[in-house]
Amino acid sequence: MMSDIEKIYYSSEELSAIVKKLGEQISFDYEGKNLLLVSILKGSVVFMADLMRAITVPCEIDFMCVSSYGNSTENSSGAVRILKDLDENLEGKDVLLVEDILDSGRTLSYVISVLKTRNPKSIRICTLLDKPERRVVDLTADYSGAQVPDEFVVGYGLDYAEKYRNLPFIGVLKKEIYSED
Repeated sequence: MMSDIEKIYYSSEELSAIVKKLGEQISFDYEGKNLLLVSILKGSVVFMADLMRAITVPCEIDFMCVSSYGNSTENSSGAVRILKDLDENLEGKDVLLVEDILDSGRTLSYVISVLKTRNPKSIRICTLLDKPERRVVDLTADYSGAQVPDEFVVGYGLDYAEKYRNLPFIGVLKKEIYSED
């Protein structure tokens, strides 16, 4: 796997510091609130696990799986499907959507529109990585760990064709790996 990585953007130590900082801010902002962390699977599972341990206020967790990319590097259709819905009732809860990367914004925009119909007290976004130059919808994360340029990043939960999620860092995948398709 390492031979497929062009360069490393964030080491595991840098990611730990990012998550700690996000956890501190979220803990401060959600003190005394009814916090529900919603992990958008599969990419955010590693980030979610570390983030919830960095949060010092009571919180619940749930998972939602949505599909928009498949094995492609582009989301050309903009179509989003819910593959696994939430188990929790959102009414009156402060929902924090936990995402690995905020890219075009299509997926999260769709998820937010669906979840708003379930009467949560609030919905906010926490993303590990933000790629603003790829945004096609008007969406901004409330909590953002770091920005990355428009390169294909993998590791720490982010994948290409279901591979590379287990890398302990965020790295750029060599173009020849994903352009073979």
